[in-house]
Amino acid sequence: MSRFMYALKSRETRRQYPQRLKVFLDFLDPSGGMLNEQALQLLDKVRQDPRWFEDRFMDFIGFQLARVSRGDISESTIPNYYKATKLFLEMNDVSASINWKKISRGLPRGKQAANDRAPTKEEIQKLLEYPDRRIKPIVHTMISSGIRIGAWDYLRWQDVKQIEDENGRVLAAKLTVYAGDPDEYYSFITPEAFCALKEWMEFRASYGETIQGNSWLMRDIWQTTNIDYGAKLGLATHPKRLKNTGIKRIIERALWEQGIRQPLQNGMKRHEWKAAHGFRKFYKTHAEQVMRPINVEITMGHDIGISSSYYRPQEKEVLADYLNAVDGLTISNDGMALRKQVAELQQKSKDNEYIMKGKIQEREGEMKALSDQVNLMQSQMTTLLSVFSSIDSQEQREQIAAQLIERGVYKSNKIG
Repeated sequence: MSRFMYALKSRETRRQYPQRLKVFLDFLDPSGGMLNEQALQLLDKVRQDPRWFEDRFMDFIGFQLARVSRGDISESTIPNYYKATKLFLEMNDVSASINWKKISRGLPRGKQAANDRAPTKEEIQKLLEYPDRRIKPIVHTMISSGIRIGAWDYLRWQDVKQIEDENGRVLAAKLTVYAGDPDEYYSFITPEAFCALKEWMEFRASYGETIQGNSWLMRDIWQTTNIDYGAKLGLATHPKRLKNTGIKRIIERALWEQGIRQPLQNGMKRHEWKAAHGFRKFYKTHAEQVMRPINVEITMGHDIGISSSYYRPQEKEVLADYLNAVDGLTISNDGMALRKQVAELQQKSKDNEYIMKGKIQEREGEMKALSDQVNLMQSQMTTLLSVFSSIDSQEQREQIAAQLIERGVYKSNKIG
């Protein structure tokens, strides 16, 4: 088994391959037993009779195909059992005597990708209403960074570093995934996710837990109600890390109790989206709408192949690209609504400014016309006064004044 584990490089294969090998070993020995003991028995039998192994493994594949026909598993599961068993025998030098080509002829091809979808924002919003304080930091972190469920086994508070602008506003937070491990990489989370994590850590601190850099991001729960004395501090002072299996159970329980997940109908093999991996698919789906696909792969911890030898962006470049996706990865509409309101107000302000300028120009035109009219009247008055001053007869003056009053020029017949 130590040789077998030596060949498993990635974190996920180290977790999954032993389990897949155990399925075949339990098929050979239904009574079960310890994995190491079963593995030794398998090696002894294969060395003695390689043909026995070929027959038994083909029987195993036939058994699994029957499970596929009943809808218990998918076709793509069977090749995984084949790969794990073959690798185990190869690492123990007993594979050469086995006709793997003959065995592989009966393997189903299976689909390369599952026919599931990413959850919608409405479904995630409903999931976040589940009354467990841990659901918000878990879900927000996973959908905004695309981390695998297994990453929670390694995440500590020191792996989360907030990123601010020059005004102190939180833009995002850097997440170091698998810190100190050969598989270490970095991703980012939204301000919404960072706030959810920060509130969770502050809540734990309020009950006496000493929050340090090496504190696990996720821990077990403790009693928090009806405790108004000093002893309440002792209930949270010994945190126990919550493993990825426990986190997955929380998510699945929330999906069922919130009514998001329903019993499968006849003929259906799987739900529309996976409980944990669906969040990773949500991240990839929304991030790739605005980010460079290769940067999305980097923040998901994927191997970008030969491109890694040529494309090596600086962290700040990937961050700048990630910030374009923050709105799409944010579930709460508060921030988006505020930005929309600001934009609407700015546009409304521009419209009002345009209208005001138009009214001012119109008023300036009216004032100019009025000024011209006043100047004309002043000129006319000057002319009239000149005429009056040149007339000696009072009778003629009164006749002229009467005519002006009749035309509306004067309101009184008094001549100054």
